[in-house]
Amino acid sequence: MSLKEMIGPESHVPLSPALKAGEWVFVSGQVPTLANGEIVSGIEDQTRLVLDKIKSLLEEAGSSMDKVVKTTVFLQNKADFSAMNAIYAEYFSEPWPSRSTAECDLMIDIRVEIEAMALA
Repeated sequence: MSLKEMIGPESHVPLSPALKAGEWVFVSGQVPTLANGEIVSGIEDQTRLVLDKIKSLLEEAGSSMDKVVKTTVFLQNKADFSAMNAIYAEYFSEPWPSRSTAECDLMIDIRVEIEAMALA
């Protein structure tokens, strides 16, 4: 699936999905929606889609998942932590990125949102 199919056309929200600033790439919080607005179901599929979006945005900016130094994971329900963590571990390896995980009320009816910072 292409990045455009995953994130769609430019959003009306005033943000950049990813922004390269000097030696850094900052990826805004990615959510498990397809370009048509469809929300994929299940925490595993939502986590995979979010991390695939992050991977594509990093590659488009000249970076990669192995250059990620920090992520923040937002979960709608802390009961999803183990399932999210298992998928997360498929996308990263040691040395693991620094990470914060928080349970919070997300802006739309999704189970996970992830943002990342990486070296360019």
